[in-house]
Amino acid sequence: MRYKYAVISAINGKIRKKKESSVVIDVNGLSYEVMIPPVIMKSLERAQSADGTINLVTFHYYQMDQTKALPVLVGFINEIEREFFEQFIKVSGVGPKAACRAFSMSLSSIAGAIDRGDLALLKTLPGIGEQKAREIIAKLQGKVGKYALIQDRISSEMPAAKEDVKEEALSVLIQLQYKKHEAQDMIDKAIKNNPEAATCEEILNEVYKGSGVRGQGSR
Repeated sequence: MRYKYAVISAINGKIRKKKESSVVIDVNGLSYEVMIPPVIMKSLERAQSADGTINLVTFHYYQMDQTKALPVLVGFINEIEREFFEQFIKVSGVGPKAACRAFSMSLSSIAGAIDRGDLALLKTLPGIGEQKAREIIAKLQGKVGKYALIQDRISSEMPAAKEDVKEEALSVLIQLQYKKHEAQDMIDKAIKNNPEAATCEEILNEVYKGSGVRGQGSR
């Protein structure tokens, strides 16, 4: 095994420097570099307190080579995110560094893709090819459903072209007598359930599947 648990489970301090895949946090005059998965990096600003401090839950492991063991910290906003990371690295051949790189979209989307066996979506994650995606599904399918419930979808994940499709779907639902806020919520849930939905028809089909209307005689 190339990694193990260690004693640093959280870190609280001020971000002094942001790099492409890590941040440097000042803790009472000591600076710690913490690796941050891309999707978590997008949430850091919102997670900072008014005085600029941030509290990160960390996964602490040692990167081993032939001559030394380098301690590495990986940072998350909360313990649920770290839990999912720990599940992800149980897959053979997926170490902490590879998992950090792969966490490029919302964790709920990744967990949902694993749970429904969505090979196509998992293959889009950086560093995850078809064979590795199959191994992830084989190891974790049926075990990560709760992480698909994380409310972490980031609007920037959605391609700009899809915004027009969302507006089209919204217009259709309003014409069908749904209130605007209700329709927007239905569309957001549909896209979360099926991130691959790319047309108005696909989004509305997903809305229909999740609405419970099929089990009713009428609205």
